[in-house]
Amino acid sequence: MKVIETEIKDVKIIEPKVFGDARGWFMESYSYEKYCQIGICNKFVQDNMSYSQVKGTLRGIHFQNDPYSQAKLVRVIKGEVIDVAVDLRRGSKSYKKWVAVKLTADNHRQLYIPAGFGHGFLTLTNDVEFEYKVDNYYNKESEGSIKYDDEEININWGSLLAGIEPVLSEKDKKANSLVESNHNFIYKGDK
Repeated sequence: MKVIETEIKDVKIIEPKVFGDARGWFMESYSYEKYCQIGICNKFVQDNMSYSQVKGTLRGIHFQNDPYSQAKLVRVIKGEVIDVAVDLRRGSKSYKKWVAVKLTADNHRQLYIPAGFGHGFLTLTNDVEFEYKVDNYYNKESEGSIKYDDEEININWGSLLAGIEPVLSEKDKKANSLVESNHNFIYKGDK
């Protein structure tokens, strides 16, 4: 597998080895031992999937507060997305910075997002199936969201939206700005 570092320390792009022939292809999508060798030693306890019917669906920016924060390992099973991780750890050198990565069923890329980050994605095709592993269980009381177009974070959704209004859930329509957000993440330094 190939690991690609991003502009934000600890957010990693993983390109698994894909073995193909005339029949199709095979890949190992996760191995604790191999991922731990590249510094991802999380004990993932839950797998989640989402389905987005139409292009332009925007989910996020979501998080779970400590002590229920979640590291995520995300990938696309069908379709294409732009996946975004936002550093919400107060005191971090990269606080409020974000990374955007194109994940597709064809490129097989995965994105590792540590705890303390917000997460969201924009579908670039219809019929997107999105899968992610988390290292903490869902806790409704600790969940939060930040507006996808928060001015302080300033994610450049750019030409991806091409003047169209994104398809948002009611939860995401009512999301707070970063300033109004209840996120409680504090950067604890390098481990």
